[in-house]
Amino acid sequence: MEITSIEQNIIFMLINLGYAVISLFISVLALVIIDKYVFKNIDFMEEIKKGNIAVAIFQSMILLFIGFVVSAAMT
Repeated sequence: MEITSIEQNIIFMLINLGYAVISLFISVLALVIIDKYVFKNIDFMEEIKKGNIAVAIFQSMILLFIGFVVSAAMT
């Protein structure tokens, strides 16, 4: 019994989906660890509400990093 190309594509897509879910979980876990343990004295949301542009850029770069990791998993 041979595996057809459709079956191969489905298996490949499921493997990529699994990798994307795992990488998203690890990225969010890293974001939580950075927020709670590395920068434990800084409330990022309060700083953004105060108008601190540097904190907003830092948080957006972390979110962009998560997006890049997930998009790389999907290709």
